[in-house]
Parts: sequence; structure tokens; C-alpha cells
Amino acid sequence: MDLLIRGGRVIDPEQGLDAHLDVRVAEDRIAEIGRDLPLPASGSSCAAAPRVVEAGGWIVVPGLIDMHVHFGEPGYEHRETIASGLAAAAAGGFTAVAVMPDTQPVHDTPTVTEYILRRAGIVHGARLYPVGAVTMGLNGESLAEIGGMHKAGIVALSDAPQSVGSARLMRRAMEYGCMFDLPILSHCEDRVLAGNGVMHEGAVSTILGLPGVPAAAESIIVYRDIQLAALSGAHLHVQHVSTAETLSLLRCAKNRGVNVTAETCPHYATLTDEAVRGYDTNTKVNPPLRPAPDVEAVRSGVRDGTIDAMASDHLPQHVADKEQDYLAAAPGMIGLETSVGLALRLYHDGLLPLPQLVAAYTSRPARILGLPHGSLRVGALADITLIDPEHEVEVDAAALHSRSQNTPFLGWRLRGAAMATIVGGSIIFERKQGV
Repeated sequence: MDLLIRGGRVIDPEQGLDAHLDVRVAEDRIAEIGRDLPLPASGSSCAAAPRVVEAGGWIVVPGLIDMHVHFGEPGYEHRETIASGLAAAAAGGFTAVAVMPDTQPVHDTPTVTEYILRRAGIVHGARLYPVGAVTMGLNGESLAEIGGMHKAGIVALSDAPQSVGSARLMRRAMEYGCMFDLPILSHCEDRVLAGNGVMHEGAVSTILGLPGVPAAAESIIVYRDIQLAALSGAHLHVQHVSTAETLSLLRCAKNRGVNVTAETCPHYATLTDEAVRGYDTNTKVNPPLRPAPDVEAVRSGVRDGTIDAMASDHLPQHVADKEQDYLAAAPGMIGLETSVGLALRLYHDGLLPLPQLVAAYTSRPARILGLPHGSLRVGALADITLIDPEHEVEVDAAALHSRSQNTPFLGWRLRGAAMATIVGGSIIFERKQGV
């Protein structure tokens, strides 16, 4: 179906575009961008009537990309299927997601790559880009079938949600990354130092009597992996940055020319470890929520560009795995459907201009993963997200598209939401009036 998106504020950081314009879509491509474009004409009496979308008061941006999500399929479909995960992505405004390898079986062979892509193809929703494991079974002992997975269609390598413990093995993985032009997405955590910690180690953990994870558990592995990236020449991408020390290491590495990029998640720029005081297990995430100085450092890192991208780290957990005491509960929170509203707080708080925030969800993750997306240039695939930065949405468990509801933001009213999600010229999600 041909589309005319009319009257929105078009923001495309890749082209340096920020103006009130119309966007015409023909079939699956961006056909034209300009002012006061005429209504599209139907090609024949049998053709579907062209659709006009009035976008006044909205921003029109390249399709959002979430470069760090976890689904359950195969193996953990009770948490999230590929279909439900892609539905949650579309409802959150995401036209593409990169899915981590922690499935069962682990995504460490081309057979699993092919299965995931085949299942995603059946859904016909948001685009799915698979990330292959660094090590077999995520066990940190031997490299996965990197060459075969690359041929089958992976876009990156990662052992998320855990770190590769062996520096020697990580170096070899980076060398393979160079060979196949695959970035290494690193979950940076020294598991030995983290021990049985379940929240940030500090004053709040002491008061609550919960074992803590020191901030150094993150920064030690960040430093190691930066050194290995410098040694190998690989593209290192640091996931879910949560500490001030990590940001200092990233700034130094970037200044000396190391090929390193980084992401953070909206919850690390929103919540502090004070949120754990109620023992809500939905606040149990890995890395843990940090104190206010780290949160401010993360926000500053987004503002000055040290942090390149925003990602949700969407990690669904079944209610039975969350409704336990804090020590035993599984870590992780869902984020695909809250990401835009939470991230827009940075704009509403005056921290970031909209073009910079849009870049963190579009052109930058596309560049990091080598994806053919992230721009509204004429001729590009028509992956588009329409966002009303003023539309308020209450986070309601019953309204979520994900199979899981593990989020500490239930009941929050978020200012800003995706109003429509378009993939290849087809509208895959439209927000109903009043929702």
C-alpha cells in the first residue's frame, strides 16, 4: 500500500534533516520527501486506495532499532515467543531488533540461526536480526560455530547475558569478529567478583541486608575488553553501561582510537538502587541499578556521545520466576514497550535534543550492527516510526503485548509513545485513540 505521511516533524540524523515535511512511500521504499506533497493517486481501479496518515504534532523518524533484546524461543516460549516479542517491538515503535543467543538450545550453531530467521519470517512483523553466541552453550570454554552462523545470517557475537570469562578466548573471538566483520557485544561483568550479589553494593544493599555487586565488577571487564579490542583491532560494543567508571574508560579508549562503541538502557538513566527498597523483584536486573552519581554519569554519557546507542535489554521472565524472594528471583525486566516513553524523559528534562535521541535509536545502532536501516533517504526501505512526544500512556500489564509483565514501571504514566510502526511500507502497529 502506498502511503503519504503528512505534516510531521521529520527527523533523520543521518541526513541532518529536521523539518516539517511530508513523506511519500511507494510499495516498500521511501519515494519522496518534501513540503505539501500531493495526494497519491491509485494506480488502477483494482489497486488499494493510497493511505494518508496525518502526522501533525508527531515526529517522523527512521524505524527504531533495539540492538539488545532477549526472546525465549526456542526453549523458553513461556517467557516470550518470537511472535510475541516482535509484537511487543512493534507496539514500542521498533521496526528491527537484535536478539541475544540465550535460548535453549543456545544459539551457537547455524541450525539455530536458520530456525530463528525462519520463525521470524512467518510473523511478518518487525525485522529480527540474530546475534550468535561467542562460546558453545554460553559456557565460556570453546568458541561457537562462528563461521557457519555468519553464513547463516548473524549480525554480531555475544555471550549475553553473561561475560566471557577467559581473556584468551575473548581475544580469539575478537579475531574471528575481525575476520567476518562482526562486532563483539560484550556483557561486562566479572562473575567471580560479583559472586552471589543481587543488587549494587553500597549503602542501600547494606541497609536491606542483600549481597551486593561492586561497580568494579563491570569496569574490570570493560577495561580488559578494551585492551583486547586494541590488541586485535576488533569492534567492541559495550552493553548496558551502568557506572561512572565505565564511562571514564570508554572516553579514554575512544580518545586513543580504539574501535569501541557502547549502549545504555533507559532504566539505568531513570532508576537508582533506591528503587530496590521495596524488594520488588522487577528491579532486579543485571547489571544492577546503581546509585544517583552513576545514573547522572550515564545521563551525561548519553548527552556527550560517549554512549552511542540506547537499547532496552528486554528480558522477559515468567511470573513464577519473579514471584520469589529477592535472592532467588530471576534477573531482568521487559523494556520494548516502555523504552520510548522512558527515553523521552531525557528530552523532556532538557538533557537531549530530539535529533540526538533519535540517532541513539536509529542511525547509530544501524551503523554498529551494519544494518541497511536508520535513514529516511529516498530509495531506502520504508521502515518508519511515528512518535507523539506528548502522548501519555499508563503502563498497564493487561495492555502489554509481551508474554511477560516483569517491569517495575507498571502504573507509571510515560509521556511520549509510538503512534504507528511501519516496516517495508506496511503499517504493523497503530495506537488506538485514547490508549
